Amino acid sequence: MAEQNNQKGGQQQDVNQLLKVRREKLQNLQEAGNDPFVITKYEQTHHSDEVRALYEEHEAKLLAGREAVNTDGMDEAAAREAVNNDYNERRAIMDADPIKVSIAGRMLFKRVMGKASFCNIQDLKGKIQVYVARDSIGEDAYADFKKSDIGDIFGVKGYAFRTKTGEISIHAEELVMLSKSLQILPEKFHGLTDTDARYRQRYVDLIMNEQSRDVFVKRSLMMKEIRNFLAERDFMEVETPMLVHNAGGAAARPFETHYNSLDEDVKLRISLELYLKRLIVGGLERVYEIGRVFRNEGVDTRHNPEFTLMELYQAYTDYEGMMELTESMFRYLAEKVCGTTKITYQGTEIDLGKPFARMTMTEAVKKYSGVDFDTVKTDEEAKALAKEHHVEFEERHKKGDILNLFFEEFCEKELIQPTFITDHPIEISPLTKKKPSDPTKVERFELFCNTWEMCNAYSELNDPIDQRERFAQQDANAEAGDDEAEHTDEDFLYALELGMPPTGGIGYGLDRLCMLLTDSAAIRDVLLFPTMKSLDK
Repeated sequence: MAEQNNQKGGQQQDVNQLLKVRREKLQNLQEAGNDPFVITKYEQTHHSDEVRALYEEHEAKLLAGREAVNTDGMDEAAAREAVNNDYNERRAIMDADPIKVSIAGRMLFKRVMGKASFCNIQDLKGKIQVYVARDSIGEDAYADFKKSDIGDIFGVKGYAFRTKTGEISIHAEELVMLSKSLQILPEKFHGLTDTDARYRQRYVDLIMNEQSRDVFVKRSLMMKEIRNFLAERDFMEVETPMLVHNAGGAAARPFETHYNSLDEDVKLRISLELYLKRLIVGGLERVYEIGRVFRNEGVDTRHNPEFTLMELYQAYTDYEGMMELTESMFRYLAEKVCGTTKITYQGTEIDLGKPFARMTMTEAVKKYSGVDFDTVKTDEEAKALAKEHHVEFEERHKKGDILNLFFEEFCEKELIQPTFITDHPIEISPLTKKKPSDPTKVERFELFCNTWEMCNAYSELNDPIDQRERFAQQDANAEAGDDEAEHTDEDFLYALELGMPPTGGIGYGLDRLCMLLTDSAAIRDVLLFPTMKSLDK
């Protein structure tokens, strides 16, 4: 143990010395009048991927018809000379009409070789090699470059060329340090591998892990394309309150806080539903919101206490309309984000191009558990079946609650390919219209994919009398100890009494959708700053 402590102490001492050296380098730059932190902007004309694409296009144009050198029959020395001469001729043609570029990014690799060096600069779109020669950038600038550190941020002006090894690079004509890195990045070959550190220090993760950076680029693209899809269908994007007196619209425990100015306790919203439906009452026929919601629950691979939810509501349609919209949107997003409707998640192929399967909840339970709830008449029969099949329930639960418990126990794990589960029991759906053909069920569906619930949709309840009765039952459930029950919302009931048209509504967990489209194993992998326990706890 003493030996290990000595080793750690020695390593810390080495790190402290390296950090001290970096600060000394900064001081030297400042004293020489080259303080990088006084620079306020830099003209960035291209990103790394654009440089490569432009060069390849320009090269194909200038060298069209030029065949590769033929070294057949030559000895090794002659072949080497022929290849070298061919390269010099090609290079001369390209350099006569160069592509001038100006890039900026973080230096992640440096190899100094006397009067000329190479480094790699990383920007948003990737990495590109930069050739740095003393004769091109000047003796003082080259001396400063040789003293630079991995992690420093540079602006580079120059022209694109292809090295003898075939790598498209930039020949630097100007090199300016834009920011001095005073900390040490993780070891370059292994990156940031500690999972906890990746989530706590996402900024380091984004620097070191290209795969992680790609996830968040795709997440941004997903959000953009969701908005594009809904705009084509004439939906309005709106914003509703996060601090509310009655956190309704879902079965979840809210976070509570205090509004000092009003001296009132308020809650963080758990859903977007009730305010958006007020807007339908107000005549905004197609509305949606993308926003954070907050649920005081556990953390696991698919749950985070704050997450991004999208809810949308469309007047004059029902849950069948929401199914069509959902299937079309998922297919559209797969094409835009992944380039194909056949995606792979953790080794399993999921086909979003085929028509999505449909089953009622009762049909699914019968298929995967063998229990036919259509033959169950009473709550007592349902409880007896639960005991027989070792499904845990609470005494307050009714037949519909137990049907849902059977579904969770036996069915969810079987639903890999996209499947709409429809016609839920009324007991678990307090905001949904009853089915005219069976008032014990409601017009509701959940989409399951990869065993996950991906969205939840209703033919929205617009009968204020029925809604009041459902709220009363929720109040009773809360009295009986259900801390996830909803509570009567008088203002929402007043809005319904003014009249709400028939409406289809749906909610999507966008973090989970992003996991699916980016093949990410955990929800924390698609949240830039996931909830973490404080290190000092």
